[in-house]
Amino acid sequence: MSWDWFTSDDYWISRLVFQKLLAIWYLVAFACALNQFRALLGEHGLLPIPDFLARVGFRRSPSLFHAHYSDRFFAAVAVTGAVVSAALLGGVADLVPVWACLLLWAVPWVLYLSIVNVGQTWYSFGWESLLLETGFLAIFLGPAHTGVPTLVLWLLLWLLFRLEFGAGLIKMRGDRCWRDLTCLYYHHETQPMPGPLSWYFHHLPPWMHRVEAAANHGAQLVVPFALFAPQPAASVAAGVVIGTQGWLMISGNFSWLNALTITLAVPAVDGATLGVPPPDDLAAPPLWYGAIVIAVTAGVAVLSYWPVRNLLGRGQIMNYSFNQLHLVNTYGAFGSVTRDRYEVIIEGTEDDVAGPATEWREYEFKGKPGDPHRRPPQVAPYHLRLDWQLWFLSLSSRYGGRWLPALVTKLLEGDPQIRGLLRNDPFAGRAPTHLRARLFHYRFTTPAERAETGAWWVREPVGTVVRTCRLDTDGTPVPV
Repeated sequence: MSWDWFTSDDYWISRLVFQKLLAIWYLVAFACALNQFRALLGEHGLLPIPDFLARVGFRRSPSLFHAHYSDRFFAAVAVTGAVVSAALLGGVADLVPVWACLLLWAVPWVLYLSIVNVGQTWYSFGWESLLLETGFLAIFLGPAHTGVPTLVLWLLLWLLFRLEFGAGLIKMRGDRCWRDLTCLYYHHETQPMPGPLSWYFHHLPPWMHRVEAAANHGAQLVVPFALFAPQPAASVAAGVVIGTQGWLMISGNFSWLNALTITLAVPAVDGATLGVPPPDDLAAPPLWYGAIVIAVTAGVAVLSYWPVRNLLGRGQIMNYSFNQLHLVNTYGAFGSVTRDRYEVIIEGTEDDVAGPATEWREYEFKGKPGDPHRRPPQVAPYHLRLDWQLWFLSLSSRYGGRWLPALVTKLLEGDPQIRGLLRNDPFAGRAPTHLRARLFHYRFTTPAERAETGAWWVREPVGTVVRTCRLDTDGTPVPV
């Protein structure tokens, strides 16, 4: 039986680059989980996984943790995922038979799915599902010593198409500023977590912001169709995606979203474009492997009904999974753009009595704006989950849900795990006597203000998020 129809060996180098990059983002994701889970999800975290497992069954959230949970076991899962990801980055999967390669790539997908499905609010971001869907398809790409399965390449491009085209549609259907090309007058300043260059992007002239917006529409609404065109058009389209996503990477911090989108564009580039021919001795794939790839392709085709209906419908939703395995999802971002930036600033004191003369000290977080003189840091592709949720909290207190009272309690207790999520602890490990959280309006300084003061931000208090409180005798925070 001829496998000419099944393989596209001109994409051999693209497959290799794609797999290496994906292994890196898996490694980052597992590192994020390992570093932050105890404070956020651990047995004594803000939203403990054991409490979630008691409410939600395996069918609603498939996860290894339904069989057993302990903080030690979670750490073992995250470490195992990181070790296997590092092994994949090192090329171990290319040294084994096809069946072993598939199993190796399945390991990080199963482990990360187990984490995401119990991660609750902290794992509610679109790039979590994007990593899982990408990782699932990567299982079936095969090792470097076999031909490149054409169908899997097409599935990866279909994922990239939904990601980009969905993001473009949600903008055109959403905020009017996308249609009149003015959204970027505000976005660089009000995005969830600005980066080191965001101040400079914000101060680009208005005509450049309009060019940015128009270019974004072209990249997301027109270019994705060319991903399926013959070469070299597909490679050119991939280059546009890579360029625009690189622009987004340097203008803000969006975890691994932009990096993973760039990774998804790689399979659209053939070896001829890169000047790297495939090896002459690529083995034909086993018959059973071809059958699995065909079955997976058929499954994705069936599951595509829901995201396609969502794309075509008037009530388009973004970043939604239609199944518990996070396969064939719908994506999108910034259907609306906030015009003003607000930040929740948490402060504590060691004074016995909180009053007008109280000395309040501010908790500084690693990524989100706080001290106006601190330059916004580079965080991505790392994901600071609490910092991001505090941005949502600044939009509405309802985003605080159950975790905000728990955070207040932990800070009043001087909890060491929570302190590990901070850039600095103003009390050096001691528990404050009182705590409060205020809402501040932030804006970037003008060039003249920056030259005069050295500050990146100007801020002023505008309200209260958490009234001044202390711990009661039963360990719960009470207002004073």
